[in-house]
Amino acid sequence: MNPYATRRHSAFAVALYEFLNPVPLGFFAAAWIFDIIYFNSYNPMWTKSASWLIVFGLIIAIIPRLINLVQVWVGASWPQTSPVKIHFWANLLAIVLAIFNAFVHSRDAYAVVPAGVILSTLVVALLCLANIQLALRLRSAEGATR
Repeated sequence: MNPYATRRHSAFAVALYEFLNPVPLGFFAAAWIFDIIYFNSYNPMWTKSASWLIVFGLIIAIIPRLINLVQVWVGASWPQTSPVKIHFWANLLAIVLAIFNAFVHSRDAYAVVPAGVILSTLVVALLCLANIQLALRLRSAEGATR
């Protein structure tokens, strides 16, 4: 999140966003690891656990995405290629992929591989790339203003 943009938004919304935003990435990364373990062991417990982690990650991802939706698109005039908008779209795409991944994980355990592993990998990679580009571009923008 842009440190300059946080001054314009409510402190409670910014605190709630900063508190909840990293949690879904943790759930999705754990589900990805569980999918890889299932891919190597074929123990159905791992894919069932991964499906629950994906569901919990999706439930917790709702609140920060709604806060981010208001902060990025309502009342603020960000340029189209701003890191905040790219971060928003990448997170939204990751959530859509995670919803498809939840549907894949709702199937029989043996039908989850390889689609579930691929979708889990894409979700985690997309969220990591979104966070990295946001951090690097905001850091370079902050350095340019000094």
